[in-house]
Amino acid sequence: MKAVVQRRYGSAVFGDLDVPVPGKGEVLLEVRAAGVDMGVWHILTGRPYLLRILGFGLRAPKSVVPGRDVAGVVREVGPGVTEYAVGDEVFGTCEGSFAEYAVAPAARLARKPHNLSFAEAAAVPISGGTALQGLREVKAGQRVLVLGAGGGVGSYGVQIAKAMGAHVTAVCSTRKVELARRLGADEVFDHTVADFTGTYDLILDCGGARPFGRLRKATNDRGRIVLVGAETGGKITGGFHKLMAAPLLNLFSSKKFVALMASESTDVFDELRVLVENGQVKPAVDEVFPLSEALNAVDHVYSRRSVGKTVVAI
Repeated sequence: MKAVVQRRYGSAVFGDLDVPVPGKGEVLLEVRAAGVDMGVWHILTGRPYLLRILGFGLRAPKSVVPGRDVAGVVREVGPGVTEYAVGDEVFGTCEGSFAEYAVAPAARLARKPHNLSFAEAAAVPISGGTALQGLREVKAGQRVLVLGAGGGVGSYGVQIAKAMGAHVTAVCSTRKVELARRLGADEVFDHTVADFTGTYDLILDCGGARPFGRLRKATNDRGRIVLVGAETGGKITGGFHKLMAAPLLNLFSSKKFVALMASESTDVFDELRVLVENGQVKPAVDEVFPLSEALNAVDHVYSRRSVGKTVVAI
């Protein structure tokens, strides 16, 4: 099969590999599309270095093929799998989705939404699941602020918060203002022109650029600041230093910082499928690259040119 092959950090090529074999609890997917996010860039480069210590591979990546978001067709079922059969269309996560075939745990898959193409479905799992879990505490009528609303997680955050009945304020760059409005934000701030104002019951921080004091000041009493990630740190810890600081900050205030560690499971993806099929959430797909240009797709996301989600089609 054709695949993006990465045997060391900082280097990957488009080449050939053997088709993988599913083990217990796994299925073999004919990959139709793979989502791209900043996580792929981090694994390709091995930065921040803390990722290597956290289990992605100390000297070299554990997975020879990058890519985790996936949508495709089941071609073989491993021992113990009863949820799926050959020919089923699914979406979810796996290790190695930048390939024509990939093995995926059945516990990290769900039925593909019937109203999405494979490219659209591949844009949903990680970003959509992260936004969904970050907004669990939202109640109808509350005020929600989404920082980084024009990116992967943020574009879902706006839609999911609206589906929950919240008043949503979106913050993004000039190129992404129209997308945020189209996704249903009640008000939009272009951060290159003027920063946001007001106070909020929940802040979904997908950018990580604001200092903690600014976020706390913009949060109502007993409000929540959900930290999704940050791309502003150095080579050692990246944005993880902010996530690690959250528990300490909570010792001194009724306003809670939440370091979000999103899970990937059938239950989460089924929730997203329902939202999509009900018309409450739609992937904002920016560009679709062929598999042979997957590394260009990663660069497209890393350089902040992506408006919404970028996808690799196989």
